[in-house]
Amino acid sequence: MTVRIQIEDFDLGYELMSMRLAGHGSKESIGALVSFVGQVRELNDGDAINTLTLEHYPEMTEKALTAIENEAKMRWDIIDSLIIHRVGTLKPQDQIVLVAVTSAHRGEAFNACEFIMDYLKTSAPFWKKEATSQGERWVEAKLADDAAKERWESHAG
Repeated sequence: MTVRIQIEDFDLGYELMSMRLAGHGSKESIGALVSFVGQVRELNDGDAINTLTLEHYPEMTEKALTAIENEAKMRWDIIDSLIIHRVGTLKPQDQIVLVAVTSAHRGEAFNACEFIMDYLKTSAPFWKKEATSQGERWVEAKLADDAAKERWESHAG
């Protein structure tokens, strides 16, 4: 279970290979690796995005992401998970977030990965500001993200 908040980009291939190989020779056999990568959109709400700046309070953010990871571990039989979330100023198509989960079976990994991502969108203390040709604006939470989180709250896994 790893949480990293960083400015620098991550190597997707390296991160996934490291997770996949981490189970080699252990008592827990990895049968599935599910991942999600989020990136900066080129367009949002009809406007071209020049940059996206992500801000956070380090200790608060790390605690929140660790709590989300721990909740996923309690709900599903997962072997390992990784959350990498970038902060700072990013450009369109830059990677923002990686969520990856390993388990013996795909269903557990898919559910845990989706759960972690849904909670990151709604419960992680990140503040996002977009720069467009019309100026800067803070990104508001979306109702669809709240609905995705509520789905998990209505059942325990």
